[in-house]
Order: sequence, then C-alpha cells, then structure tokens
Amino acid sequence: MSNYRRARVPGATYFFTVNLRDRRSDLLVREVDLLRATVRATKARHPFHIDAWVVLPEHMHCMWTLPPGDSDFALRWKVIKFAFSRRLPDDETRTAAQAARGERGIWQRRYWEHLIRDDLDYQRHFDYLHYNPVKHGHVARVADWPWSSFHRAVCAGIYAPDWAGDGDDGRAGSWGE
Repeated sequence: MSNYRRARVPGATYFFTVNLRDRRSDLLVREVDLLRATVRATKARHPFHIDAWVVLPEHMHCMWTLPPGDSDFALRWKVIKFAFSRRLPDDETRTAAQAARGERGIWQRRYWEHLIRDDLDYQRHFDYLHYNPVKHGHVARVADWPWSSFHRAVCAGIYAPDWAGDGDDGRAGSWGE
C-alpha cells in the first residue's frame, strides 16, 4: 500500500478536492441537502471553520481552517464520506475488492489536500474554488452557481456580485487543476 505524505500542521488552513468515483454522476448536487447535513453534524462533533466551499455534480473543493492544536482533517473526511454514503440507497456499482472490504462505491478512495502557505496562496485557492463552476462549463457567471460559498463571500464584501461575471477575472487562465 502506498504511504501518502500529508502535511499536518495544527490549526492550519487546507484546500481539498474530493471526487466521486463515478465522474459522470450528479450525486453531489442532487443530494446537496444530505451533504450539508452531514457536514454540519461532522462540524458539531469535530469542529473546523469553513473558509470556502463549492459543490459540483461529481466533485467538490473546499478550504477549511482547523482549530488550534488540531491537524486531523483525515478524520473529518472519513466521517463526512461515511455518514453521507450510509444515508444513500445501496445501489451503486462496486468492484470485487470494494465488496470484499464492505466499502461503498461512491467516493474515490483518496482526496487531494494542499496546506495553504501564505495570504497569496490562500487568495489563489479561494478564487480558484469559486471560479470552478465556470471553468467546468456549468455556468457562465460565478454568481449563477447556487452551491458555492461565493454568495457568502459577496455578503461579506470579499467579492463584488459580478466578480468574474464574464467568465474571466483576468487571472482565470493562470489556474491549474
């Protein structure tokens, strides 16, 4: 088994990408209320601050800041994935290995995590996350995507309501996946 190296810094901010196993699925937006309830319940038991979040049909990006002295984001993802999955009908396709381990076939086994290094890194990931629905062709304007913390950021004065409104904020071409 691979030994993945993860940056574990107590109280730090992290950027995550979490994918469904079936990249053609729309499960996350179809079951967004269940996802929200699962995240709320997880936060109640294992606190963290949601800096930003966007839910797309088959993947999501988020930024979390963990409490001082705590670096266990892996536990939180395990709880979120498990609790979300167990509340769904058990009808997805599974590999023989997944069936043998008693796993569901909903999520990709791992996720991508990035430790935010400084203010510029934070801003770039914050912008990338919010621009993602436009990047993937789901909407023409960031403001048109309903499952995003963009709307909260507008209310907080972080973004103008028309930020990246024409599909290009002048930096969009420099973002990688």
